[in-house]
Amino acid sequence: MKDLRPETEAELAEIVRDTGEPLRIRGGGTRPIGVPVNGAPLTTAELSGIDLYEPGALTMVARAGTPLAEIEEALAAEGQRLAFEPMDHRRLLGTEGEPTIGGVFAANVSGPRRIQCGAARDFLLGVRFVDGRGEVIRNGGRVMKNVTGYDLVKLMAGSYGTLGILTEVALKVLPKTQVTGSLNCVGLSDEQAIAALCRALGSPYEVTGAAHMQAGPDGTPRTLLRIEGTEASVAYRAAELRKLLAASGEFSIDTDPESTKETWRAIRDVQPFHDGEGDIWRLSVKPTDAPGLVARIDGAEALYDWGGGLIWLRVPKGKSASDIRHTVNETGGHATLIRGTRGGGVFQPLSPPVAALQDGLRKRFDPKGLLNPGLMAQAAEATE
Repeated sequence: MKDLRPETEAELAEIVRDTGEPLRIRGGGTRPIGVPVNGAPLTTAELSGIDLYEPGALTMVARAGTPLAEIEEALAAEGQRLAFEPMDHRRLLGTEGEPTIGGVFAANVSGPRRIQCGAARDFLLGVRFVDGRGEVIRNGGRVMKNVTGYDLVKLMAGSYGTLGILTEVALKVLPKTQVTGSLNCVGLSDEQAIAALCRALGSPYEVTGAAHMQAGPDGTPRTLLRIEGTEASVAYRAAELRKLLAASGEFSIDTDPESTKETWRAIRDVQPFHDGEGDIWRLSVKPTDAPGLVARIDGAEALYDWGGGLIWLRVPKGKSASDIRHTVNETGGHATLIRGTRGGGVFQPLSPPVAALQDGLRKRFDPKGLLNPGLMAQAAEATE
């Protein structure tokens, strides 16, 4: 079926108002996460362009279909960046196309720096979107009766197009840092590494990345810490962190711009799992629970980010989703299936009160059930 490609917000609103069938909404098509939607394909790729950029105010307004590369190029020219460093899913998911800024916020895509600066949603200042009635809604302007009292920005970030189709986003940006230092230690066990990362994150030395690879580029475990700032600040903090973590192992320091950039891009994009088969899970847990949880899942390979709070897990293809969810649930964590067999559901099952709230929101924003219906379906039971 040929994609619907509205070129204006008004055209998009008209399509939604006039349609009687579900819509499968996408931006660049690079993040097909969730249950496949049976509906007419609609892309926001034609809603593209930067409408406003004020480097001095650290703000930008862009249409949702604007390629992420275009956003980053404009920011780089002014010495600025998206501080939440959104992940590129293409190699992990085997997709093509160009990620869009609307897709980033629709999925709330954030990278390793989230531990220090927050998630994508924390940088979203305002939104425009078309709801399931075909009404154009914007944050801070005309507020429809059915959305009064809701924080539209927080609702739209991470809703995967199920509450509305983003047409424009206003966002906060930050300056680039002068120097990046990456502290590296080889050979730590998962338990040793997470303990070291937690100590570093609890220190006053402003760590902006904390990760552990069970198998680094040479196949041996590799523990990584990132610090950013001026040359003098990075040198001082690196020295202090090395002293703080001396009992855990010998940490070396790398400040080469290209090397550190590539190292943290590999963490951001989960490079160790790009090649080879297996299902990919994204787990959110308490960092101190992470090593023990991974050890309980047979055949699991892990990449730990956010000091162990985020686990990227690769398991044998077709491994029981209910088994994984049961193990995660015992720690009070969350599990999302990013790549693999979807029979056990994709997103974390919600408690009955939260599920009722979510259903109520969808009925208010999309009463006809047109927008990506079923995409965020959860497992019927988490412990079956």
